[in-house]
Amino acid sequence: MESFTGIPQQRKELLDKITNYIQGKQAANKPVHLVYICTHNSRRSHFGQVWAKVASVYFGIKDVHTFSGGTEATAFNINAINALKRVGFDIKPISIEKNSVYLVLYDEKEPPIRCFSKTYDDPKNPKEGFAAIMTCSDAEENCPFIPGVELRIGTTYDDPKAFDGTSLQDEKYDERCKQIALETFYVFSKVK
Repeated sequence: MESFTGIPQQRKELLDKITNYIQGKQAANKPVHLVYICTHNSRRSHFGQVWAKVASVYFGIKDVHTFSGGTEATAFNINAINALKRVGFDIKPISIEKNSVYLVLYDEKEPPIRCFSKTYDDPKNPKEGFAAIMTCSDAEENCPFIPGVELRIGTTYDDPKAFDGTSLQDEKYDERCKQIALETFYVFSKVK
């Protein structure tokens, strides 16, 4: 993992709020539920869900459960899947349909992460006692109230979708994937 010095101080202060939330839950011996939310739950929110789980395991932070959702359900985007594959994840579809379900394998000792597009209030997501991490400005603006949330924070990221079908597509997806990984690892590196 590259150095955290590339993260601007103002951004670190925002990310520190997520660290403080995780630490508070740990101190209270309560599970940590993190829900990454983006409009279509197809790209950035999945990056957040996957990297947060991996970072929690890497830093030995126990009882962390990660989820994703959107203001609407579409599908886990193939370009996002391919970006995760390029950094080493083994991703297997367990259903093939318009909104396929994928298992993201990252550690042979850990259960895979189950990824598919869904709304933030899907029955598979927590109903209370969670942090809502808004990964896109559209979801931040169009999702004014989330029931049961303890912390709502906007860590918005540029959408690699703007580069779909262009010569920069893979580069921009890799860039966003790595940015979210770096910032998520920063968050968990500070949990004491």
